Amino acid sequence: MSRSRDEVLKILTDWGRSLVDDVLKDEEPVMHIPTRTLTNIIWDEKRKILLLGPKTIERRFLDLNEAKRFMQTTLMLRLIVQSIREGVYPTIRDLYYNGKHTMELNEPKLGKGFRENTWDEQAESNSVIEDIEVATGVLREEMGVSADVKGKVVGPIVVRSRGFEIDATKMGDTALSLPPNPDDLEIVKLDAKYVLVVEKDAIFQRLNREGFWNSEKCLLVTAKGMPDRATRRFVRRLSEEYGLPVYVFTDGDPYGWYIYSVYRSGSIKLSYENERLATPEAKFIGVTASDISKYKISDNYVIKATDRDVKRAQELKKYPWFQSREWKHEIDLFLKTKKKVEIEALSTHGLKFLHEYLLDKIHHDKWIE
Repeated sequence: MSRSRDEVLKILTDWGRSLVDDVLKDEEPVMHIPTRTLTNIIWDEKRKILLLGPKTIERRFLDLNEAKRFMQTTLMLRLIVQSIREGVYPTIRDLYYNGKHTMELNEPKLGKGFRENTWDEQAESNSVIEDIEVATGVLREEMGVSADVKGKVVGPIVVRSRGFEIDATKMGDTALSLPPNPDDLEIVKLDAKYVLVVEKDAIFQRLNREGFWNSEKCLLVTAKGMPDRATRRFVRRLSEEYGLPVYVFTDGDPYGWYIYSVYRSGSIKLSYENERLATPEAKFIGVTASDISKYKISDNYVIKATDRDVKRAQELKKYPWFQSREWKHEIDLFLKTKKKVEIEALSTHGLKFLHEYLLDKIHHDKWIE
């Protein structure tokens, strides 16, 4: 359950006030930020998710290597607190521009007219927002800060948003777009047997127009590639709160397989939020390396793997969440054959074969975890 805006405001202002108190006591203010790197990631084998480890870094005000980052963090904290007090809901892009300016100092040691930008690229300000999230335990969504949401859903579900009921079976050829914080959606009615997460928007649109969700009584979900936080959270809710099986359908390459693992086990970067984003019960029904021969996919549809593909596969092979017997076999086969296929390659058996493939994998348990 998300905290109220007043509760969030208190947590953020208390954290900022603690830094001010240190200054008033003639002490150096220091921020303790949990480290969001692979070296501080814990793979919880029992729960099948990635978790943030105990390591932290000290962001010290008087450390020249950390001073700018310290400034950026306090600046972003002020912007977020101000937005909450004013009752506005900025995007991460709004915060980037709102805090972007140049400071000019007339410091003899630095040279007359020394200039320094608060940040040069949005990646800097985005990273600072994540620092504040992980340091305070307050999520971006709770702060009222939003980003581009790519996720959409269609199928037998009715939701209530800001007092309006929306029926996702009555969207025509379009679909219901997810909000920045799916926890704000009240699910009024749900009559689906399972959730099918589709990597590609074009395939999602095709399945929608062909009525796959209607004939199968399922929900179709897509995030148009690598999933954003909102889509992952929505899928997690459907699994956790309603017990719906979740199947992920991607291309047959290391990048598609990694997208599946982000839905299932979480991501390294957002390890501090994986407990509410990951869906450990999710199953993979996308195209595998062995599907090329198993489903007799024509060589005309097979693509030669690039060096980048091979490197990514070698990385997957090292991840503890890809150590099942099935995944080891698929990755080793890919590295041996250096062949990959897209979902569209299933058209080798005609345009109707896509449905047959999905039904075969879902209803005959031909999935892997």
